[in-house]
Amino acid sequence: MDVRLDGKVALVTGSSKGIGKGIAEEFARSGADVTITYEGDVTGAEETAAVVRGLGRRALIVRVDVADEAAVDRLYDAHLAEFGQLDILVNNAAIVSHGRIHEMSTETWRKVMAANLDGAFFCMRAAARQMIAQGGQGRIIAISSVHEEACTDGGGPYAVSKAGLRNLVRTMAIELGEHGITVNGIAPGMTVTPGMNTAIYNDEKLREERAQLIVLKRAGYPQDIANMAVFLASDAASYCTGSTYYVDGGWMLTHPPV
Repeated sequence: MDVRLDGKVALVTGSSKGIGKGIAEEFARSGADVTITYEGDVTGAEETAAVVRGLGRRALIVRVDVADEAAVDRLYDAHLAEFGQLDILVNNAAIVSHGRIHEMSTETWRKVMAANLDGAFFCMRAAARQMIAQGGQGRIIAISSVHEEACTDGGGPYAVSKAGLRNLVRTMAIELGEHGITVNGIAPGMTVTPGMNTAIYNDEKLREERAQLIVLKRAGYPQDIANMAVFLASDAASYCTGSTYYVDGGWMLTHPPV
């Protein structure tokens, strides 16, 4: 089974830290060159790039707000100027906001949708167009969440954006199949990262308490998600498209959607 990415070029959004960083580094370890994007954490992006280059692969760093359509266009221009091709997109950049919907401002709602859903649309559309222009084939992977299915009190806009992302994945899989382009989602469960999961990242005791709700009795780590991303990006997954792959330690088995 060929799960190498030798000769491939990937673009991983939101790869200055956390899951995106783990995926970019594992792609390089598997033989791919990588464009790394960030919005505010340039130091983190440089650290990711240093790892990629230390593994003998090429790295490009681009600052981008994925909610800005023109900025996404500039990202792709920079990527293609550097590498000349795009084989893999991982749409990872996202934000989270907590609060009950009926108490939420329109500004907060729109900010989450713009980053998580509009940004995914801009990035995935651009990737599809480039892959078709190259003659077809290619891999598009969207990092979703268990919350595309399992909703929580106060997690409304994030869950809604990820539910929308699920159907963006499925629809694009149907539309791009004739070009040999696969489109899949990865839905992480509780993953130890800074930013979205700062509480469990900083508090080992809390992390262990919450891990008891997971079938495998441990939290996930970026490497767990990266392993699935490499598989879906590889030739070994050439017959996989339109699905969400849960990487959640079995959490969804005991926390199904209502």
